[in-house]
Amino acid sequence: MNKTKQGLIQVYTGNGKGKTTAAFGLAMRAAGHGQKTVIIQFMKPKEGSGEVVAAKRLAPEITVYSFGREGFVEKATPRDVSLAKEALDKAKECLALPDLDMLILDEINNALYFQLVSLAEVLEFLVQKPAKIELVLTGRNAPKELLDAADLVTCMEEIKHPYNFKLPKREGIEY
Repeated sequence: MNKTKQGLIQVYTGNGKGKTTAAFGLAMRAAGHGQKTVIIQFMKPKEGSGEVVAAKRLAPEITVYSFGREGFVEKATPRDVSLAKEALDKAKECLALPDLDMLILDEINNALYFQLVSLAEVLEFLVQKPAKIELVLTGRNAPKELLDAADLVTCMEEIKHPYNFKLPKREGIEY
């Protein structure tokens, strides 16, 4: 049974660290209340980060689907576009799930930035969202139109980051 009375649209963006982690934290909070969340990851490989591994332990309350290749997208390839289309198609399919409380589209903002999906498609997706579903969109470079359509926007601002001091990524902290 869906427990969400009114689902909102949330956007986590900005150059600071923690957008994906915040979204996964929200999914964990929902799972703690018996709510179902699906997380669709754009531009991230199936192997997954620590958040993905932990979220899979919370099944069936949290389900994660990852659509991306190894490495960072610097210039979109046809494969990147194809994977992003698969991710958006999966997200559309999830809107019809009767017991879904929350849908997280992780890194969709960057998928928009790299033109892997179109802004028109994503804005249409927002219109199709059932009122009961909480929708969270993450990633740097969220376009103004998406910010305008959202009910809640959080911008993570980088003040200082260990990468600037050449500290390598740390397991359990950065991934």
